[in-house]
Amino acid sequence: MSAVPVSNAKREVRMVSTCGILGYGFPESSLDAAMARGVDLVGADGGSTDPGPYYLGSGKPFVSPRAIRRDLRLMLIAARKHNVPLIIGTCGGAGGSPHLALVAQMARDIAREDKLTFKMALIEAEQSKDLIKRRVAEGRVRPLGKMPALDAATVDKAERIVGLMGPEPYIEALNAGAQVILGGRTTDPAPFAAVAMRGGIPPAQAWYAGKMLECGASPVTPKGPDCMVATVTDTGVTCEPMSAERICTPMSMANFSLHENASPIRHVEPGGILDTEACSFDAVTPRATEVTGMRWNPADAYSVKLEAAELIGYRAVTFCGTRDPVVISTIDNYLALVRAQVRKKAADLDISESDYHLTIHTYGRDGVMGAREPLRDQVGHELGFLVDVVAPSAELAAAVIGLARTNMLHTDFPGRISTEGNMAFPLSPSDLPVGPAYRFSMCHVVLPDSPLEMFPISYEMV
Repeated sequence: MSAVPVSNAKREVRMVSTCGILGYGFPESSLDAAMARGVDLVGADGGSTDPGPYYLGSGKPFVSPRAIRRDLRLMLIAARKHNVPLIIGTCGGAGGSPHLALVAQMARDIAREDKLTFKMALIEAEQSKDLIKRRVAEGRVRPLGKMPALDAATVDKAERIVGLMGPEPYIEALNAGAQVILGGRTTDPAPFAAVAMRGGIPPAQAWYAGKMLECGASPVTPKGPDCMVATVTDTGVTCEPMSAERICTPMSMANFSLHENASPIRHVEPGGILDTEACSFDAVTPRATEVTGMRWNPADAYSVKLEAAELIGYRAVTFCGTRDPVVISTIDNYLALVRAQVRKKAADLDISESDYHLTIHTYGRDGVMGAREPLRDQVGHELGFLVDVVAPSAELAAAVIGLARTNMLHTDFPGRISTEGNMAFPLSPSDLPVGPAYRFSMCHVVLPDSPLEMFPISYEMV
């Protein structure tokens, strides 16, 4: 499904993306250069699932509010000075109601302090559990990948559920005269695709522009913080960074087109599939590259992806390291001894093994890839350990991490020469409470009645 262009549509749209995620930062001079060139949108993506489920579950941002506010202020001032829309998707990192509320309040505060006036639209993406359970009962929810079918119990256990909106709610807000649009969870390219489609650009070129702009100046070389401008026409997308020290090359843009996608040529979006198999990449200036040949294949049914975070307990961690060659030479046996000691001593505290989950990440051997590490047997002169405990309560997690830390430090082993500590701890206190721990519990799609159904829009004069 694609948007219907407004009557005064033009056939070229120019947009600037300031940064990969709002709060990651960009040079103010790069934004000034983009605004001097003339753009139809100042935009940025605000979030990602890359940092894991904690931020969706907790309602907290994963970029500091101070950094978010800095970027937002510069963008607001530039957009209002040049009378162009400002759009932020997936506000606050995860795009739930508290994340959207955080960024909306920042916008109000900035407006008051800098004497700005604008019509603001807030687009909610957090979903009602009753709605999702209704759709499950109606057979309108299906799993993605290897996820199991969604059931009502999983919905009820979710701390927070969001839907990934497409471009349609942004087009609706623009048509209503919104000058600043802050959205909850959104597919990364959608805000940019919305502005392009509303400007009369075909969906293929509009979605491709969104794909290039979703991570700021990531399609450039050399990598670094910058703003990037995309000029979109009926036939292609031309991208150029604003800093003189960076360029967009055919290779850098082709490389980025593979970003965060299982297929190198099929990009699934709410209303269809962006097909990039026939794309051509051509340098049109020493610093800019144009991409042509993209195609859009509409879906049989409009779908919205669901994400949810479920509380699984409370986490505590400790960090330590060793360069004892005997420990390192027998590390699997040593860690087995540690686990056995923790299990025994936890039982003395009336904590059963089923009451906690103990993970010991071994860095310097397989801490990144685990059992899939092909070089697992090539161990260096030192190893680092992240010891991670998740338990039903913070008190239980603290108790077990204390046992794990003690036994990482003191457990005896065959061939031991030292009489005291086996480990070095870089921090004091060594045991660190992390707080609530979550898991992603949904990776499903729902079939809504319309692209706007799940994403209510509110308006206010700021």
